[in-house]
Amino acid sequence: MTIPGQPSASPEPAAPLLKVEGLVKHFPITKGLLRRQSGAVQAVDGLTFDVRPGETLGVVGESGCGKSTMGRLITRLLEPTAGRIEFEGRDITHLGVAGMRPMRRDVQMIFQDPYSSLNPRHTVGTIVGAPFRLQGITPEGGVKKEVQRLLGLVGLNPEHYNRYPHEFSGGQRQRIGIARALALKPKLVVADEPVSALDVSIQAQVVNLLDDLQEELGLTYVIIAHDLSVIRHVSDRIAVMYLGKIVELADRSPLYTAPLHPYTRALLSAVPVPDPARRARRERILLKGDVPSPISPPSGCRFHTRCWKATEVCAREEPPLLTLRPGHAVACHHPEDGSDSGARGAVT
Repeated sequence: MTIPGQPSASPEPAAPLLKVEGLVKHFPITKGLLRRQSGAVQAVDGLTFDVRPGETLGVVGESGCGKSTMGRLITRLLEPTAGRIEFEGRDITHLGVAGMRPMRRDVQMIFQDPYSSLNPRHTVGTIVGAPFRLQGITPEGGVKKEVQRLLGLVGLNPEHYNRYPHEFSGGQRQRIGIARALALKPKLVVADEPVSALDVSIQAQVVNLLDDLQEELGLTYVIIAHDLSVIRHVSDRIAVMYLGKIVELADRSPLYTAPLHPYTRALLSAVPVPDPARRARRERILLKGDVPSPISPPSGCRFHTRCWKATEVCAREEPPLLTLRPGHAVACHHPEDGSDSGARGAVT
């Protein structure tokens, strides 16, 4: 009840649509006739984050940092080694195929390569209509009418229902993949590098389409990319990954204007700037060496082998992901604002 003359209480923040705690995925390495395990690829090693309804979480990092594996884990296309995944408050970490079948309506994925994610033997109508057949759903007006509506929704000609994937360009094929992902009206869409395989001139069109669809359909996105300029335009919050771990998690504006982790600074310094005057003023950070092997990652902070700020503590102790500013968490012993890990706030 609101008392006249008094300000109403601020609304409670919405519960997370997706909640991930301590997510781990290790791929075993076996050898010999008995296939004994000799090690493991630590693709994802302890991720904790949440995704709120209606927002877009961007996930960025170099190739091989575990972004795509993380996407397949939260859509349950891969079985986690450890950790917990909750969707709408329900634990889906170890649901089997039968248990996940009804959840597939709410969680869908857009794959990276539109050339390999579409079956060349099937028509567009068959591809986009597959989710209805798999779920045993008959949409109002029939499958064909609904598929044609979806094609129109993503900017394709509904009359191309009977065409095959090879008759379309790369950007059009990705639109077909988006239409397929939206067929069952999902709540969460995980897009794994949705524009990286496309021509630069087409990338902006697909990004704008994803933005428009989110506004029109109330979608929640997790968008995985290595291009920070693409992520900047579509994300509300951004998680920066390095070698299987999140090293920085923040709202879009503070991450781009005042990054706290040296790795984030290095990534931002590599983003092309069209203005020659601005480019001349900007500091370019060149990281030495390659990303270490996830089979045997470095001790302590995994970035310390390439970091210009690394000290003895970085090699010895792994920095936890802690909140340094409101809504801005970083895992670094020597963050960019000059404070050290001993002066930080509460764990996120």
